[in-house]
Amino acid sequence: MPYPFVLPTTSSFSFSSCFSCESHPSLPLNASTRRGVVREDLKAFKRTPREHQAAKLPNVVSSLTAYLPYLFAIDAGLSQRAVNGEEIAVILKIAPAIEWRPTLSDTAAVTVPGKEPARVKVHSLEYEVFFALSCLANAHTLQARIALHPLYVLSTAPVGTQQRQVAVSAATKSLLDAASIYNYLALRAEGLTSGYGMAPPCADISPAALRAQCSLAMAEATLLAVLKDDPYPAVVAQDRNRNDTEWMYKAPDIPKVRAHLFARLCLAASEHAAQAYSLCAGLGRAGGGGKVNESFLKYLDNLRRTSRAKACRFFGIDSELGGQTGTAIAWLNAGLQELGVERNPSDTGGKKSGGLGRLKEKWTEKREDKKVERGLDWGADAGRLEETRVYEMLWEKWSKQNDTIMTQVVPPSGPLLQQMPMGREIHTLKPFQPPQLDPPTLEAMRAPPDRSDDAALYPSSDEDDTMIGTPIGAFPGTQGDCRTGTPNYY
Repeated sequence: MPYPFVLPTTSSFSFSSCFSCESHPSLPLNASTRRGVVREDLKAFKRTPREHQAAKLPNVVSSLTAYLPYLFAIDAGLSQRAVNGEEIAVILKIAPAIEWRPTLSDTAAVTVPGKEPARVKVHSLEYEVFFALSCLANAHTLQARIALHPLYVLSTAPVGTQQRQVAVSAATKSLLDAASIYNYLALRAEGLTSGYGMAPPCADISPAALRAQCSLAMAEATLLAVLKDDPYPAVVAQDRNRNDTEWMYKAPDIPKVRAHLFARLCLAASEHAAQAYSLCAGLGRAGGGGKVNESFLKYLDNLRRTSRAKACRFFGIDSELGGQTGTAIAWLNAGLQELGVERNPSDTGGKKSGGLGRLKEKWTEKREDKKVERGLDWGADAGRLEETRVYEMLWEKWSKQNDTIMTQVVPPSGPLLQQMPMGREIHTLKPFQPPQLDPPTLEAMRAPPDRSDDAALYPSSDEDDTMIGTPIGAFPGTQGDCRTGTPNYY
């Protein structure tokens, strides 16, 4: 369900060529070394097939976590701030020139298949901090996707209740960590824009996009609080799983849920998603960094609609528990409108729509199931298809019940939508604390560097790993004439 972010890549950079540190001479060299590891891990992660990237993600997170204390130490030295009680004197020799490849900007949506999007060059250490931290936040979101992936796989037996809660808890922690980082970056970016008038180089690190990603992470974490105790998606997935054998001896358990509370939580998630959508949609009109791509905007809109549909479903469940089946069906009608699913009011749920519409629906479901099995961009519709399946199950059950037992009148859904309450928050956003170097590490960097900083001599992140060498069969000393000069892109 969390958004399938694409991690950016970056060029090589030598801190020693742009910064010098009189108090800790080895600091620029150590920062370059740590950054080189980050660059290599990002490059390896990008070149790995999507279905196998989960194994590479912990390396990216660990290398970024190890690099950030050195980056913040240089940033503190430029701002004349102490790190763990020690003063760091960093001097800027020349303006840095660092390249990062954006992944959310509209410029990333290239029209030529196979062509890489253009990279942006930043000349400030502030934007290096922004790209590194946003990359870490995106990696935390991808970790949440990996934790939730077993809940949607149909090729194995369904996970138990305890495993489901453990996976949801781990994903929630990752999303809250990402939200804290996005909130820190948004506050810092807003200070740069208002205080210094600095325009962001791309939409990925603009204040509006960072604030939108914070709202997105909070919305997804709020929905996970509902998913943790929501039995209906698990029942639908269990019914579609061919490896499930529990149906042979018992019916699926559907315990009573705190429907009204869950509905308000879903409304809070919808409000977060709506805020994120409005911030990103206004980037193109406001200027200053461009706009984000259409796929991200579509995901935000789908998440808002799906969250409101979930709220309608829980209001319907609350009405059905109270014996008001007609009102419950009206809530289902309202939720289907939010999802954009058209249904004939005369349908009772016992008949499926036929023709090309049903064929297209089956093809869409099979394509999504294949994405889940292969670990690709599953859930790119923000859970809209999964919620539609739950609606189909409840529609069939409640319609038969109302036609045979209750025979209640189904009221219009418009007045019900106008009576929806405000959302309720469940998570508190904790402030992000920038990591700092410990005193022993700072003391060790008072020694002069033991080698030269040659990080800038390596090729860029999208070029081949090898340096210029002698081609096979070429005469020694003629490698410059044999090389084509065209880098290899992946």
